[in-house]
Amino acid sequence: MLENFFNMNPVTLGIIASLTAGLATGIGAIPIFFTRNISKKILDILLGAAAGIMLAATSFSLIVPAIEKGGGGIKGPTIVLLGILAGGFFLDLIDKLFPSSNLLSNAVDDPPSQKGMFRSIGENPRLRKIWLFVLAITVHNFPEGMAVGVGFGDGDIANGLSIAIGIGLQNLPEGLAVALPLLRENYSKVKAWSVALLTGLVEPIGGLLGILLVQISRPLLPFAMAFAAGAMLFVISHEIIPESQNHQGHSKLVTHALLIGFVIMMFLDCTLS
Repeated sequence: MLENFFNMNPVTLGIIASLTAGLATGIGAIPIFFTRNISKKILDILLGAAAGIMLAATSFSLIVPAIEKGGGGIKGPTIVLLGILAGGFFLDLIDKLFPSSNLLSNAVDDPPSQKGMFRSIGENPRLRKIWLFVLAITVHNFPEGMAVGVGFGDGDIANGLSIAIGIGLQNLPEGLAVALPLLRENYSKVKAWSVALLTGLVEPIGGLLGILLVQISRPLLPFAMAFAAGAMLFVISHEIIPESQNHQGHSKLVTHALLIGFVIMMFLDCTLS
């Protein structure tokens, strides 16, 4: 059965893989059906591990292959350098549309709203901030899906699969980060979970775009991989790591989680390739 999977069309594989990675946001939000009392310490550790996973996936599944595919000498590194900067600056422009937020702290520490979902978003600044965060997560998931699609685009199934696994694992705590604030605003568990799930479903759209770009013009592959890597590095550095390090009392635990996430993803990447 696994052999048949690897023999599938790369376009189909890329869509399936990016969809599966996107669905991980819904899987990550499942704990809200059992408890809303999830400590900030646990969330930070999960986010730290997610940051390590994404750093490894970005390094070994995007940047290194992009350099190899970019050509010998200075050509490959130059293409990758430009692609990483372009991806990072692109995400920076997108990020300017959304305010900074510390929603994991809100999800754990703040008291729930008395009116909850029946209060107008316009009358509730915190709820408006939450929905802006949800939109920001949704937008950030698009280049993640594109990274999966680019990974599959040149027919390198093992590379695309390792990227999809890394992004899927990273999406687990992200789904929880989306669902918990909504739950604290008295949204029902089903609605909060559904929103978390939907934020990940833009990933197959990005995956399809990444696949098509590479299929149409294979010379774009090194730049496209580097662009996706730059976008990922921006999300890791600007969103995930700072959020996980908000409470200095357990910052070392978070750092250890990052290291563990990194080496696990590095091992997976090497064994899958």
